[in-house]
Amino acid sequence: MRNILVIEDSPLVLKILDHLFRKESGFQPVFCASYAEAQVMLETSASLFFAAFVDLNLPDAPDGEIVDLVMSYYLPCIVLSGTYDEQRRDQMLLKGVVDYVLKESQHSYEYAFRLLHRLESNSAVKILIADDSEATRNYIRHVLTPHRYQILEACDGDDALRLLQEQHDIDLLVVDHSMPGLSGFDLVKLLRQKMKRHELIILGLSADTKGSLSAKFIKHGADDFLRKPFYPEELNCRVMSTLERRDLMRALKKAAQYDALTGLNNRRAFYEHGQQLFVKARSGGHELSVAMLDLDFFKRINDEHGHASGDAALVGFARALAAAFPDALLGRLGGEEFAMVSQQDAHTLNAALDQLRTQCASIRYATGATPLSFSAGIYYGTPDDLENLLHLADKRLYQAKTQGRGRNYWQ
Repeated sequence: MRNILVIEDSPLVLKILDHLFRKESGFQPVFCASYAEAQVMLETSASLFFAAFVDLNLPDAPDGEIVDLVMSYYLPCIVLSGTYDEQRRDQMLLKGVVDYVLKESQHSYEYAFRLLHRLESNSAVKILIADDSEATRNYIRHVLTPHRYQILEACDGDDALRLLQEQHDIDLLVVDHSMPGLSGFDLVKLLRQKMKRHELIILGLSADTKGSLSAKFIKHGADDFLRKPFYPEELNCRVMSTLERRDLMRALKKAAQYDALTGLNNRRAFYEHGQQLFVKARSGGHELSVAMLDLDFFKRINDEHGHASGDAALVGFARALAAAFPDALLGRLGGEEFAMVSQQDAHTLNAALDQLRTQCASIRYATGATPLSFSAGIYYGTPDDLENLLHLADKRLYQAKTQGRGRNYWQ
């Protein structure tokens, strides 16, 4: 839970913010109505706060003095203002506030909460600024730093390429199109041959007045473009929007690959990765084990204890399975049916499954429920066809069930 300091004297605004905070499980607001209250709160508890919403005009601080107070404690500050003053906005942004938000609509408040969520995740985001102008690099750093990004700098294209090759976790590249040595255009073309858009976001910059430059940059592989000079808010909005698009793409990819309940590979992903393992094993002359696993009497769990308990049993079993076989390919194929591809031989895998069975008996999934158990069928041999080997393992799973469940069949 993140504590957010809210310094606001308007009852209407406080009502709106309170309503929005109630929908946010990760944020806990602490309200102050004046400079004096906020001063006492910060003097005693500043380290407990993650960020602050600050009203620019308070009864005892009419000229924005509250911003200086909050920032003196190095607390990320999101300014809320009832009136738009461009000069005052520029002053606030130069001070290093996260953003200057007008209290004019529901969308404005929702945008402020978007900023909070980004502040939560931005500390893990690494941004590389590539520009031969030190003044431009300093300006961009000054604009982005309040958002808690990790900032790196490169003085030209070659330096940027070196950093990207050394540090594979860079999320976003801000690059000028005209630099000595390797130009921004050439750098983008080179990077896009190796890195996809979800692996590296590229934001192009240029002071050139040609109208076609932005289209050219994007056609070469950039995700967005900014023409110099630009407002700090414009840079922040472009960076935030591209990161949100990237995160959405990753979430969609994850949803397409992983089972939503257990977090294991879904059927499609399991078969795709399994075929890759089979090709690799065949080329290396290795054998593989394939196992089919099924929770015992799962329908009885749902009928007697409810579907929520059935879900808890599935999640508990999946976590125990993943912990017991960290190097195996695991998947939930549907319902209570799970599958595994492992490099362990049948004897070793059988022993490991017996150990897992002992652990599963202690999983609590419903009050008064019988110990959780599973049956498994194992087939070990030449990696021929995944579908065929799963079918053979499934036959052995059936034999394990006919012999009384709660056991493995592999011979």
